[in-house]
Amino acid sequence: MKTPTISFLCLSLLLFAATQPPPAVSVCNSHDKAVLLKIKEELGNPYVLTSWESSTDCCREWYAVKCNRTTHRITEISVQYDDNLSGQIPAAVGDLPYLELLFFHKLPKLTGTIPETVAKLKYLQMLWITWTNITGPVPAIIGKIKSLTYINLQFNNLTGSIPSSLSSLPNLGYLDLSRNKLTGSIPPSFGSFQSQDFYLKLSHNQLSGQIPSSLGDVVLDTVDLSRNMLTGDASFLFGKNKSVLFYIDLSRNLLSFDFSNVEFNPTVLQYIDLNHNRIYGKLPEGLTELPHLQFFNVSYNMLCGQIPVGGSLQSFDQYNYLHNKCLCGNPLPACK
Repeated sequence: MKTPTISFLCLSLLLFAATQPPPAVSVCNSHDKAVLLKIKEELGNPYVLTSWESSTDCCREWYAVKCNRTTHRITEISVQYDDNLSGQIPAAVGDLPYLELLFFHKLPKLTGTIPETVAKLKYLQMLWITWTNITGPVPAIIGKIKSLTYINLQFNNLTGSIPSSLSSLPNLGYLDLSRNKLTGSIPPSFGSFQSQDFYLKLSHNQLSGQIPSSLGDVVLDTVDLSRNMLTGDASFLFGKNKSVLFYIDLSRNLLSFDFSNVEFNPTVLQYIDLNHNRIYGKLPEGLTELPHLQFFNVSYNMLCGQIPVGGSLQSFDQYNYLHNKCLCGNPLPACK
């Protein structure tokens, strides 16, 4: 009697095949995939995007992107830390209609301008392009992306003035344009930001003119306007009504105002840096009533009178008070 070796083998193979999961079906949207492959090509097929292959699923197997779990449309692009990636931000990024996050970081050979096609991204919430060598202006057309909540463009080579259109973004709560080469003045329309804890950082530029008084109407959490050429008054950025302000840096400008009667809200204020300006008057007594104050520097101004005693004021180094007109008292030498 013959042994049913072949039949048994066939049966085994059929049973094995029946127990295996079906091949994975690609869920990546074909339009989005084509756009991403175009972006990869225009960036010179960089190593950081090696996983972007036409034969694989962009939602399941590609790095630097994220898909919506339900619609499988691309919602995030995050490209970072590649010293060899070169080229410009492809205009094709505007062809990803459901993009919510556009993130380029630490890409020193990324050049060119921010493409105006980003204005097509009606669901974009975060625009983050930092530590690159992009140039040109901050596009005014960004003000049309009403979904934006976060703009971070620090450490680039952007030039020109700050577009007033940014103030028309109803959901914006974070704006960082620091460490660029921006010129002109701060738009007066910036006083219309509606966030209840706005983060504003415009430091290390070449901004000039006066700080618009309308900025005093914004509920600021953090404000850093340091290392510019701003002039005039800034006292309206302080006040007892500034209940969420915890960080303010106006250092290394040309500001000139009487500090004597400035008031503070003691709730959260932790950081005050006013060094290298032309601020005059005396230090207000209210500074002794800030229990959370961790940093305070008024050196290189035109202040006079005795340093109030109390709070944290005596805990700071004398260098935080030096080079004023006639400040005296601990930690400086005693008043005469």
